[in-house]
Amino acid sequence: MSYGEKIWIFPDAELPPMGVNCIPGHESIIITNTGDVDAHITITLLYTDKDSVTIPGITVGARRVRCLRTNEEKDFGSHTAVTGEQYAIMLESDEPVIAQYGRAEPRTVAFYTTPGYCTSKQD
Repeated sequence: MSYGEKIWIFPDAELPPMGVNCIPGHESIIITNTGDVDAHITITLLYTDKDSVTIPGITVGARRVRCLRTNEEKDFGSHTAVTGEQYAIMLESDEPVIAQYGRAEPRTVAFYTTPGYCTSKQD
């Protein structure tokens, strides 16, 4: 049995700058696939002042977890996050997955995670 949904939205994404005592900020999307079939993911980045970008070809293996760092080229290709830029993340999967957004916020020396809005309904 697999758990989760096929569409996840994270409306508040922003790669934080270097913080207190040179602690680097970072953010990531963590995707868990509890099913017996690989999940094929497409991520769309939505911006306030420029066209959206789509990143296809992300796979999360069956019964696996994968962490994607938004500032890592190996995860986001040429669309890595820019420090301080406000954007949103939409994740679409062909299999149900569970997704979570995490941010290390060095300006206040905090780390938090949040589940996104999710739905499997497609109109």
